[in-house]
Amino acid sequence: NWISFGKLRLNYAQVGNLAGFDQLKDIYLANSPMNGANNQLTPSKKNPDLKNERTNSIEAGLEMSFIKSRFGFDVAVYRTNSLDQIIPLTVSQTTGFQNLMINAGEIENKGIEVTLNANPVSIGSFNWDISLNWSKNMNKVISLYPGVTNLRLNSVNLQNGVTVNAEVGKPYGVIKGKDFTYDANGNKIIEEETGRPVLTSSSAIPIGNFTPDYTAGLINSFSYKNLSLSFLIDMQKGGDIYSLDMDYGLSSGLYPETAFINDLGNPVRDPIVWVDPNDHSKGYSPTSGGYIIEGVNLNSDGSSKPNKTRVDATNTDAWGTNIDPNSAAIYDASFVKLREVAFTYNLPSRFLSKSFIKGVSLSAIGSNLWIIHKNLPYADPESGMSAGNIQGYSTGSLPTTRDFTFNIKI
Repeated sequence: NWISFGKLRLNYAQVGNLAGFDQLKDIYLANSPMNGANNQLTPSKKNPDLKNERTNSIEAGLEMSFIKSRFGFDVAVYRTNSLDQIIPLTVSQTTGFQNLMINAGEIENKGIEVTLNANPVSIGSFNWDISLNWSKNMNKVISLYPGVTNLRLNSVNLQNGVTVNAEVGKPYGVIKGKDFTYDANGNKIIEEETGRPVLTSSSAIPIGNFTPDYTAGLINSFSYKNLSLSFLIDMQKGGDIYSLDMDYGLSSGLYPETAFINDLGNPVRDPIVWVDPNDHSKGYSPTSGGYIIEGVNLNSDGSSKPNKTRVDATNTDAWGTNIDPNSAAIYDASFVKLREVAFTYNLPSRFLSKSFIKGVSLSAIGSNLWIIHKNLPYADPESGMSAGNIQGYSTGSLPTTRDFTFNIKI
């Protein structure tokens, strides 16, 4: 008698997604006039023969509740394959276009979702209900177009050469850019003459991925007679985000992290001072500013030694950006948030007994009230550039708003 309910389910579905009208026929967009002459262009060659995207999904789940439904769980595993996706294939610009819309590619998503429910306290008019959910999604790009192993997802050019990509065999959303170079022991290689890190020559180095490791949420609901209070805490673990704001902010001296005390006990922004300006072998003065980037200098015989070359705090590249690579501005996108708090009062029925109204409730709801934990400085990890294909890129993010709602339900 301790089992209140049990259900085993198995579902299969196939759904399609139509191509938009703007993907089927060329549409010319007005461009800025040049020398007084108007012009129109279409950067993407559309395709009237596009087929519907297809998504095949299968799910198996088990739902159980126990002890008069006081406790229960729901566990589900799933796999979803999306095929014939409509993607912009990069083509030679000698064709007059930047890309061609085609059907290609397959992406697989598979994972597990777990929900635990409980009513741990039920005494008289007081009830406490709790629900905990946890989910982990694992995705992989199975294929793209024949001969194509990487597709840039960002349709606009992102600053500093960072791109967001779909790469065959990798999770969807690979962030690529420049990285440090390392020796065989994993130490950063620093140029001895300048004290600057040696960067990769390519901007196509994987430096992160916006796909999180898992997500979770916790809902607590308390009720006593006509009053109820509930709150939702949710979280994301893992996933990466590139912060252009931090890249520019650290290179321009905007953030307080750029005004630290160096290893000599002096303000890092002070000028570099040598014991003997004509003989650098005597080392730096105890009053010197600047800082030493941790890493190693390579010797001609292939061996290495700790870097001791001091670099000026204002040392930036020609564009005024950080001397570090894009990977230095990659942050863990994990967060924990107090997502919502709701307070509700249900008007006693005795006040409505002589009216046609069945019930009235008054509610006050607060949303996005508190970021309990995050790793991205000065910005909300969820307030990036996009919720679509340009996730994992943060620039100029506006502060997340706290919303307060008051409503009456009749």
